[in-house]
Amino acid sequence: MPADPRWIPLFPLNTVLFPGGVLPLRVFETRYIDMVRECMRRELPFGVVRILAGSEVGQAAEPDAVGCLARIVEWDMPELGVLMLRTLGGQRFRILEKRVLKDQRLEARVEMIEDDVTELVSQSHVACASALKTVIAEINQKGRAGHGDAFISPFDEPLRLDDAGWVANRWCEILPVSLQAKQKLLELEDAQSRLAIVHQYLQQHKIL
Repeated sequence: MPADPRWIPLFPLNTVLFPGGVLPLRVFETRYIDMVRECMRRELPFGVVRILAGSEVGQAAEPDAVGCLARIVEWDMPELGVLMLRTLGGQRFRILEKRVLKDQRLEARVEMIEDDVTELVSQSHVACASALKTVIAEINQKGRAGHGDAFISPFDEPLRLDDAGWVANRWCEILPVSLQAKQKLLELEDAQSRLAIVHQYLQQHKIL
């Protein structure tokens, strides 16, 4: 782990993590098991970034410019050499400089992006929050029906439906749009802009 707190370990993945989002991970490569163990030992997050070029295994992938910190909230080792993690999205960051280590792991010097500032509740926020509440309830109900006590909700509790940023981020995770589109949404500076795009999408697709 880098001594300079501005440098963080990166985990390039074919996904986009949003603040407040739940990301389960199955870690089996030695380099990332070592990274995760060090993060847990020091109680530090790592950075999740979308892969621009390359793959999740093997040589270091080329990461996108903006990512999201991931904090480990639960872990298990069901078999030797495999770590199962439940992580929670934290603050967004922008990569300023990156370097590849000998084991093909990536580290980056980053600047943190300020947390979304939630403004006064708007009509679009209320409409999106109401629809999201229904969708989350349906997903959880189907999950419990199919998996019983083994089901783990993909949404962190408690639900923050009064937070425009949280509502927008959860919609960004579940909407059937490309990873590139999700990345562009992640990079938007404020929650209201993200929520406005989500609201427009939901209206166009007759969800609202």
